[in-house]
Amino acid sequence: MSDMSEAPRMDRLDDPVSRMTSNRQFKLLADIPVRMSVEVGSTSLRLAEVMDLSEGSIVELDRQADDLLDIMVNGALIAKGEVVTVNGRYGIRIVDIAATENRLAGIERRG
Repeated sequence: MSDMSEAPRMDRLDDPVSRMTSNRQFKLLADIPVRMSVEVGSTSLRLAEVMDLSEGSIVELDRQADDLLDIMVNGALIAKGEVVTVNGRYGIRIVDIAATENRLAGIERRG
């Protein structure tokens, strides 16, 4: 984890999302709430193993500790990132944005 003071500053004029938000049609959609989540990792367990879990149990996930985390919006992968702290709370620094076609494919599957 790191502190947000290390986060690079982006020039908003060069940001394609910032340019898109000035588009009138996009503004119609801009206020629609979406759910962002961050996936640390996953694993498969048998039901018996889940039922045997207790306080202090450790479940090994499918990722290395230094792997980037998946950033999901409404279940579709949009980016990869790393955990940071912001005023004592967790945050996520975007490190890599998923290709547009991959992001749209995730949305289309849910449509």
